[in-house]
Amino acid sequence: MHWSEKIARNLIERNPEKSEYVCAAGISPSGSVHIGNFRDIATSFFVCKALQKLGKKAKLLFSWDEFDRLRKVPVNVAKVTEGFETHIGKPYTDVPDPFGCCENYAKHFQNEFEKSLKKFGIDVDFRYQTGCYRSGQYSKYVIEALQKRKEIFDILDSFRTQESTPEEREQYCPVGIYCPVCGRDTTTVTAIADDCLSADYSCKCGHSGKFDFTTDFNCKLAWKIDWPMRWLYEKVDFEPGGKDHASPSGSYQTSRVIAKKIFGFEAPMFQGYEFIGIKGATGKMSGSTGLNLTPETLLKLYQPEVILWLYSKSDPTKSFDFCFDDEILRQYFEFDKMYDAYTRGTDDEYINNIMELVVDPARPIKTVPMAQLVSLGSVVDFNPDVLETVFTKIGTPYAKEEFLPRLELARYWLEACAPQNMNTLRTEKDVEFFNTLSAQEQQSVRLLHDYICKGGYTLDELMAYLYAIPREVYGEMDDKELKKFQGKFFQNVYTLLISKTKGPRLYLFLYAIEKEKYLHLLEF
Repeated sequence: MHWSEKIARNLIERNPEKSEYVCAAGISPSGSVHIGNFRDIATSFFVCKALQKLGKKAKLLFSWDEFDRLRKVPVNVAKVTEGFETHIGKPYTDVPDPFGCCENYAKHFQNEFEKSLKKFGIDVDFRYQTGCYRSGQYSKYVIEALQKRKEIFDILDSFRTQESTPEEREQYCPVGIYCPVCGRDTTTVTAIADDCLSADYSCKCGHSGKFDFTTDFNCKLAWKIDWPMRWLYEKVDFEPGGKDHASPSGSYQTSRVIAKKIFGFEAPMFQGYEFIGIKGATGKMSGSTGLNLTPETLLKLYQPEVILWLYSKSDPTKSFDFCFDDEILRQYFEFDKMYDAYTRGTDDEYINNIMELVVDPARPIKTVPMAQLVSLGSVVDFNPDVLETVFTKIGTPYAKEEFLPRLELARYWLEACAPQNMNTLRTEKDVEFFNTLSAQEQQSVRLLHDYICKGGYTLDELMAYLYAIPREVYGEMDDKELKKFQGKFFQNVYTLLISKTKGPRLYLFLYAIEKEKYLHLLEF
């Protein structure tokens, strides 16, 4: 049973009569939404699909925490604008877009992420928290939190290791007020009315005033009170979060107590998840550090189904890597193998459960080997018409329309991540290298040149002759010695053709590419 179905069954058992289950996720648009954050929405998406598979109505709700304050200026923002620190403390929706293309800071990063989500075919019910707060939707919960502020303080205090003072308890306020003059949350509540409907406050900018919670909604609950309040308001049944939220003193454990003791309901089911790594480097990624590994970035390397597949096949408690080295080719190979078994109906229950969550039958995938697109694509300068001819010549007649979706991904990976893997034919023959070869090695190259020049061979015949050349030159020998001479011969040919000691399968390479393009490189 897939991990998402286990969660879905637990949700149904917990609340069997519910008419529609709500699977939630949420992110603060502090910067570009990175691939670690994407696990939040992917986890809820899979649980939502599992509920639907079990015959239940379910929706995926995504909250933009855009009413949060700007805490610091991300690296990529600092590069394009100066003096942005003056906006620290304002809600993201009140901060201008540093790139000048959207109505505000939050909208810039929301648009960026929402655009990429469409490519995954993920249907989302978005909630925008600035609108929810400022419209007064949450006002009664804000007032309730004020009325129960001392009980809230006691709950928060029970999770702290540092001892509190009676003064702290007396002065505690669970609501932050945005100043109407400077726009920041640099305010301090100095007095709260007995009925908790209003409060006096002062701001670091010098402004002070009275805030009426029944008519003025430019305020926000502190995170650990805000989260359970929204669970109640949206009737949330399930929400995942990073493993830091799942720790014994983390946000979820605190918020679930507040949900029960302050707002009088059971917190939704929670699933902590591990952070995502990059091959060669691990650790928590942040949208504000400048490590701008967004879903949109990944979509330049991975098909959307392959990204979802990586999230789907990994239990949330397990970490996995996105690969920017040769391992990405292995990931594509594994995906293709699993996808082909799924479409042929030869898969087992495990594969079927994974692929059902990932694949849209209306968008079939042609599993053209990514390794071949990488090895042959660069040789033909990624010309799809020429590559189509090449595939036909080597007996894998993929149509251009079938391999185009992956061709640009292969090109981007080679150029951006692995330029050392590019296989580009030399323009002039390497006389200097040829002169370093022994007489037998030079004879091997000439034999190959003459054989190709003569033509009229099949792919299998070319492969057989390539392996036979060392025996023809050096005479009879045992298999171990033959393999050694064959390996050195292949290295010499690669060096003369592409200035590297290895490359695509040599017989495929020589057969696929027009001999007029490389024959002069072997002519000595």
